Amino acid sequence: MHLHELHPAPGSRKRPKRIGRGIGSGHGKTATKGHKGLLARSGGGKRPGFEGGQMPLKRRVPKRGFTNIFRKEWSIVNLRDLERLEGVQDVTPAVLIQSGLVPAHGSRIKVLAEGVLSRPLHVQAHRFSESAAAKIQAAGGRVEVLGGA
Repeated sequence: MHLHELHPAPGSRKRPKRIGRGIGSGHGKTATKGHKGLLARSGGGKRPGFEGGQMPLKRRVPKRGFTNIFRKEWSIVNLRDLERLEGVQDVTPAVLIQSGLVPAHGSRIKVLAEGVLSRPLHVQAHRFSESAAAKIQAAGGRVEVLGGA
């Protein structure tokens, strides 16, 4: 079989409706658009969400709450995640970003105590839960709180 021998299956390709090609075609004159009106115009039609002049749903429903523009984003790292880091003694934000535990867009890092830590680590983060700091220190590691939190 060659490329020039390939054809679509019979009946799978339908010819497009040819509108506006004269009265004899059956789709001439108004070209299936009716007489005048919005839908007969070039670029005509209703915008998404238009409800015929009725107050749209988006404007009818009550608006609640607000967005706090001063909100601080925190990236959560658990002790079980730190345990999986192989061959690392100093856990810094750069190490966490490189390992994919924290997104690269500079959010603050908080370490939580889920999981166990079996080796001493020097962990740098912006916040630590009390139990996470206690577990790190119990394993012989150090906790360093970074500024800018």
